[in-house]
Amino acid sequence: MRPAAVTAVPPSDGLGGAGVQYELKLDGFRCVAFARGDRPPFLQSRTGRDLAPAFPPIAAAVARLPEGLVLDAELVAWRAGRFAFGELLRTRRARGAAPDVALGLIAFDLLALPGRDLRGLPLADRRRLLLAALADVPPPIQPVLATTDRAEALEWMAGLADTGVEGLVCKAVGSPYRPRGTGHAWVKYRRGDTLDAAVRALTGPAAHPHALVLELDDGRVFLTTPRLTPVQAREVAEAAGALLGPPATDPDHGPVHPLTTPLRAELTLTGRPPTATFVRLRGD
Repeated sequence: MRPAAVTAVPPSDGLGGAGVQYELKLDGFRCVAFARGDRPPFLQSRTGRDLAPAFPPIAAAVARLPEGLVLDAELVAWRAGRFAFGELLRTRRARGAAPDVALGLIAFDLLALPGRDLRGLPLADRRRLLLAALADVPPPIQPVLATTDRAEALEWMAGLADTGVEGLVCKAVGSPYRPRGTGHAWVKYRRGDTLDAAVRALTGPAAHPHALVLELDDGRVFLTTPRLTPVQAREVAEAAGALLGPPATDPDHGPVHPLTTPLRAELTLTGRPPTATFVRLRGD
C-alpha cells in the first residue's frame, strides 16, 4: 500500500474524519518482512526482490520472530547520528555493513499474525497489535514512532530533521490495508517533495556521467541540471554499468548512453518552466 504525495500535513479530520495517525517518514528501503519458521525469512522489496541475502543481520532478526508474522517496514541504515541511505546501497553491494553503520528494520504496520490475516482490520487495531507483537523484540526491529496528535508530529519532524527524517506519513486510523493500493487514506508529506522517474540515458562519459535523461511517470522527459556531483556520478556509473546499450544520439539532448533497462531515480522539479534536479537513485 503506497501513500499519495501531498503538499501539507493534513489535519486530524483530514483523511475521512475518524482521525489520523502521523508517522515519521524515514529514508530507506521499503520492504515486507515475512517470518517463515524453519525456512529463511523473506524481505520483499517493492519490486518483489528478496533483500535478505544483502542484509544478514536484519534477516537473522526476522528469523527469530514467530512463524507467520508479516511486517510492513522500512529497512534503514544509521551512521554518525543520521539515517544514511547511501550506506544501504553500499551494504547491499558489499553484502555487509561497515563497522560504523547500524542497520534497522522500522515496522509501521502488521499485516499478519500466525494464522491470521490482519489486512482488513482498521489501522488503529493493527497498530495496537503491532506494538504488542514487538513489545519484547529487541533492536534492530522497532516500531515506527507514531502519534494521533498533529502538533506533536510536527514537533517531531522539526526536531529530528538533522537526523535525516524526511517528513511524515499520515494515515486514516480506520483504513484497512489494501495491497498495491493507492489513494488518500495514506498520504506522505516531505519537505521539498520529490518525484519518481525512470533513468533512460546518461550524458557525458559513461564512467563519469554529467547528467541523466529522466522520464516521469506522466511521460515528461527532462535532462537533469546542475551537473552531477562526483559522488553522484560515481554511484550512477556503478549502478548503470551493466545496463548500458550502444552510444546513440538523442534528438533533444545530443550524444547519450541509453540504458537497456531503466533505473529508478528521485528528482525535484522547480521553476517555470520546470528544472529537474537529480536527488538519488532509488534502492529498489
